Amino acid sequence: MTAAPRPQGSRRVAIAGIALSDCGRVDEATPYALHAQAARRAVADAGLTPDVVDGFASAGLGILAPVEVAEYLGLKPRWVDSTSVGGSTWEVMAAHAADAIAQGHARAVLLVYGSTARADIKAKRRTSNLSFGARGPLQFEVPYGHSLIAKYAMAARRHMHEYGTTLEQLAEVAVQARANAALNPEAMFRDPVTVDDVLDGPMIADPFTKLHCCIRSDGGAAVLLVAEDLLPDCAKSPVWVLGSGEHVSHTTMSEWDDFTVSPAAVSGKLAFERAGVTPDEIDIAEIYDAFTYMTLVTLEDLGFCAKGEGGPFVEKGRLLRDGALPTNTDGGGLSAQHPGMRGLFLLVEAVRQLRGEAGERQVYKAGGRLPRLAVASGTGGWFCSSGTVVLGTE
Repeated sequence: MTAAPRPQGSRRVAIAGIALSDCGRVDEATPYALHAQAARRAVADAGLTPDVVDGFASAGLGILAPVEVAEYLGLKPRWVDSTSVGGSTWEVMAAHAADAIAQGHARAVLLVYGSTARADIKAKRRTSNLSFGARGPLQFEVPYGHSLIAKYAMAARRHMHEYGTTLEQLAEVAVQARANAALNPEAMFRDPVTVDDVLDGPMIADPFTKLHCCIRSDGGAAVLLVAEDLLPDCAKSPVWVLGSGEHVSHTTMSEWDDFTVSPAAVSGKLAFERAGVTPDEIDIAEIYDAFTYMTLVTLEDLGFCAKGEGGPFVEKGRLLRDGALPTNTDGGGLSAQHPGMRGLFLLVEAVRQLRGEAGERQVYKAGGRLPRLAVASGTGGWFCSSGTVVLGTE
């Protein structure tokens, strides 16, 4: 007599496998190759075989994503997701995958991303498009040259006007990200920088100088989420998906109610409530950082400090590996890697830290214990979307 199946929605979900592809400067690879490399490594990290994977999520590559990428990887999944909401895509996909696994629609869902964003520019295979098209609502902004970075710069200036946030405080985000990257052998840039280095760099979009902006790299990442009944077959201890939230805000700047509030204010609240934890309990934070202001305002909106207090909050080394709130412990998009949509890299680094696999940059809490709770929060577009995931080892 077989055991009765569990009620739908009752299965717990864990991340069992994680991996990065080769990252940084990878001139010889294709995006498909980086997808495949990261996927193979993540499945191997879990101690499983590809035939276990029955769910697949991918965005940003191929005409029929994720069908093309799944075919390239030799997968024929029964559950798929191609949600594309910019940099937060992967946190949103992780939430969808966890829901699907909990409901019994899949047992093992593989999330994969890969991009040759840097190599393509170098080889003149494509040029950078910062206007994001001239159709639909965006057509009213494009004629004025309102690029992506300009949108972030406007928001940063508004925060500075409203709350007195300083350029030095924004620069601290870049300085501490680089200090974390110095401990990461996979980071693209590891040499230390100072606040003065950030302030004195070439202006890109006022108030952002070059070091306020993310790097452009090649690279891929993969995360394998599994149902708890698969865990006895896995090689690593589970990192549980405890809660998640998602939210979309705007595309046109005129529809953004408040430049000083990101959609993480909603996605974060939902994720923490569903996980049953508070920001004060979080040991490490992995936050999308295409620009320094993103880190600062997301920390506010996730509840790590009050609105308007992000500037003082990021001072005095608080974001360092050994700081009060270790943030972007791999160096983030500002120093480690940023191949286009970086959200999946946030989940990989969070899991590495929770497992104690981060090497020299490993975070230890009071008494030498490993971190138990992490939050990964991705941002898409120009604060257009947000996905937040709370992870834990218990």
